[in-house]
Amino acid sequence: MFAGFNLVTANALAPDFIERGKIIYNENKKQVQKELHKFLQDDNSLDGTAMRDNWFPQIKADVFISHSHNDQNIALGLAGWLKEHFRLTAFIDSSVWGYAGDLLKEIDDKYCLQNGGNYNYQKRNHSTSHVHMMLSTALTMMMDNAECLIFINSQNSIETKGAIEQTKSPWIYLEIAMSKLIRKNEPERNSIIIKKAFEISEQLTIKYNLDLNHLANINYNHLDKWYSMFNKTVTISKGEVHPLDVLYKQHGFIENLDILNEFMKVR
Repeated sequence: MFAGFNLVTANALAPDFIERGKIIYNENKKQVQKELHKFLQDDNSLDGTAMRDNWFPQIKADVFISHSHNDQNIALGLAGWLKEHFRLTAFIDSSVWGYAGDLLKEIDDKYCLQNGGNYNYQKRNHSTSHVHMMLSTALTMMMDNAECLIFINSQNSIETKGAIEQTKSPWIYLEIAMSKLIRKNEPERNSIIIKKAFEISEQLTIKYNLDLNHLANINYNHLDKWYSMFNKTVTISKGEVHPLDVLYKQHGFIENLDILNEFMKVR
């Protein structure tokens, strides 16, 4: 991952973009389910070597979208918008953590169900820890492989108490924390090198403090300016500028991009 953005919004994009995003999401989910089942072994364990070598080799994402399960349409709309305007492929995180319940039920029905119809408590804890570890690893690897992260910051994902921002979602906490820790990969272009997981009862509420300082703050106005600037630079550069480079330049992640520097002088 090279850069991260904190998209502050409460509204979904147009329905047409949401429909395009659903296609991307379903492709992500289908591949996720296919790959995760490869790692499950008959003894209810995980094949660690296979996990290390084969995490989602067929999924090539430019942008990792992190969101609350209540902001599904915002995430879908953003994915569709990125594909329509920039031909950028997004990976929507809920295609992984949204699969947790289905995967757990499949394993628990096979390995943890007792004759009386109840689940064995110890076996259930064991299977849950395996699945959450597997999904956490998958999310981290996808973030590491994607070029940038966009976190959808809304009232559904963030609570603010004074100067402290918190989330109730362990998946959002994981993703934001890991986005600060994973390696920073500078993308190389052909012509340019530039510097719901599980339900929590009302009796048990867990909140995680979030540090968003490493993410650049953006909103839909910034997205519109990004698209406008990209269209103009495509004419100047004859298609040689990557759309994400325009976004990075706009928010100070890169400085040395001659074509954009020239454009910003003449505009």
